[in-house]
Amino acid sequence: MSAIRRKFGDDYQVVTTSSSGAGLQPQGPGQGAQQLVPKKKRQRFVDKNGRCNVQHGNLGSETSRYLSDLFTTLVDLKWRWNLFIFILTYTVAWLFMASMWWVIAYTRGDLNKAHVGNYTPCVANVYNFPSAFLFFIETEATIGYGYRYITDKCPEGIILFLFQSILGSIVDAFLIGCMFIKMSQPKKRAETLMFSEHAVISMRDGKLTLMFRVGNLRNSHMVSAQIRCKLLKG
Repeated sequence: MSAIRRKFGDDYQVVTTSSSGAGLQPQGPGQGAQQLVPKKKRQRFVDKNGRCNVQHGNLGSETSRYLSDLFTTLVDLKWRWNLFIFILTYTVAWLFMASMWWVIAYTRGDLNKAHVGNYTPCVANVYNFPSAFLFFIETEATIGYGYRYITDKCPEGIILFLFQSILGSIVDAFLIGCMFIKMSQPKKRAETLMFSEHAVISMRDGKLTLMFRVGNLRNSHMVSAQIRCKLLKG
């Protein structure tokens, strides 16, 4: 038995075949032929890297609670979803605001009269949707090339400009703040913390104590570090 364990390890169990039809049984002295079958691995409650394998399920209507705290929900999402929402939100906002500038130019007739010498449009040098989109990007990013600019003959353009500034500030604060908090979370800090492969029980201060070792691979010190352990008894 010890030789078999040294050869195959603890992942296999020695069983015997019964001629009475009872199937496979654990090995005992004086029994029939032996056979190696792999042990059924038990799923871990907590992985060795500290990740908990317990997941919430069958929440039903409780999933709507995540939307009530949308900022924290976005921070807890994976990076690929954060980047997707980041790009999608800016793209939709830019296209929407560029469409609003194009609608103003279209309803005022600036698209057809932009080349008339004595005509003052709402936004100078806006002839189509691409030029309206470029004007929005120049205004939102405060680039200011000077070729396209808003005039004082367009009160609806001034109102839209104020709305654009407020909306841009809200979107920037929300998305950039979300990305900053997600990048500042030390989730990968545990990758440089090493735990001993085996835990031992030994006498310490007159009591049986469960002990294991923790090592930090980085040269930087961890201030006010706390360790929480979970002990499962079968």
